[in-house]
Amino acid sequence: MTATDLRPQTAPPRAARVATWMYFGLNGFAVGMWVVHIPSIEQKTGITHSTLGLLLLVLGGAAFTGMQVAGPLVDKLGQRRLVPAAGILLGIALAGPGLATNWWTLGLTLILIGFGNGSIDVGMNAQAVVVERGYPRPIMAAFHAMWSIGGAIAAIVGAATLRADVPPEVTLASAGVVCIVLSLVASRFLLEATVPPEDDVAEGEQRAKPSAKLVWALGGLAFGLMLSEGVANDWAALHFRDILGTSVSTAAYAYGAFAVAMTVGRFLTDRVAAVVGPAAIVRWGAAMAAVGLTLVIVVPWVPVALVGWAIFGLGLAGGVPQLFTAAGNLDPRSSGALMARVVGLGYVGLLAGPALIGGLAHWMPLNIAFILPVVLCVLTFFGGPVLNGREMKKSAN
Repeated sequence: MTATDLRPQTAPPRAARVATWMYFGLNGFAVGMWVVHIPSIEQKTGITHSTLGLLLLVLGGAAFTGMQVAGPLVDKLGQRRLVPAAGILLGIALAGPGLATNWWTLGLTLILIGFGNGSIDVGMNAQAVVVERGYPRPIMAAFHAMWSIGGAIAAIVGAATLRADVPPEVTLASAGVVCIVLSLVASRFLLEATVPPEDDVAEGEQRAKPSAKLVWALGGLAFGLMLSEGVANDWAALHFRDILGTSVSTAAYAYGAFAVAMTVGRFLTDRVAAVVGPAAIVRWGAAMAAVGLTLVIVVPWVPVALVGWAIFGLGLAGGVPQLFTAAGNLDPRSSGALMARVVGLGYVGLLAGPALIGGLAHWMPLNIAFILPVVLCVLTFFGGPVLNGREMKKSAN
């Protein structure tokens, strides 16, 4: 008997919802604590920028591997086992960079961080799909907003500890303990995925498996939207500094406008999705993002560009959560494996976006290179109707 054959657990949906919020928040917090300590870890280990770049690729590869391993394990072992285990692994691994003394010890710890991050990413999204089934309206986007809140908390805590000259090993180890404690506390409130027993299926009726074409379509849409998000994460501030000629402090507002708009948008998306449906969120959100980034490309005035980055973030806010929900509902018996494919492709886009823009920026101005995510957003607008397709509707019933 697999984990998905288990009956519903006793945790009420509200408690499971709060617990899932905690996992999204702790994941964003853990990633954020690592990110804010990158400069100090680089200095402590004595590695160069190029070596750090290679190690970050290793981290990304480990995260992708963790996603693909965790997906089938979610379906076999159950979410109540895998999600806490991944959170504990991430918490333990988070202490590693502070203890690293050279490139190879840092590399080993980043492999663990990446694997733990990829595992919890798939697991907590699969849990979010299960929790959402207990509600009469969409709630997935708010979970993703909590990831952003966790990252914001990490930025505040990390900045404070760095300003106070707290050693990175102390801060990161303490953050790891927080992640472990939260994982253990929240684990008792998680729900397990349930599917009707085979005996409940009408005689002669077969449970159709989702087509690979549909899974690839969802993954492709996630790739385009998360690539666009990655571009904003790494290049928004540089656009202000290098193209618009602002100071470094002013340049920080570009990413801030994007991040705040995306977070607010995710808290608002669920109620809008309940009215207009997931396909409309993906399509018109992508269209809004394309308009916002086009403003960034063509208007050389800081206030207008700031609005453009905010519109870009607001447009991207709701699309990815709708795609993850769709993937998780394609087939309850293999929701983890299916979600791992879609989340994995999205993550590849998140990693590839900054690198692709960097390559294009060698041949053209940075703002012109932003045409790539604009094109991907336009393609997402035209590809969004896949969420209204017959196979998607069949899986939702």
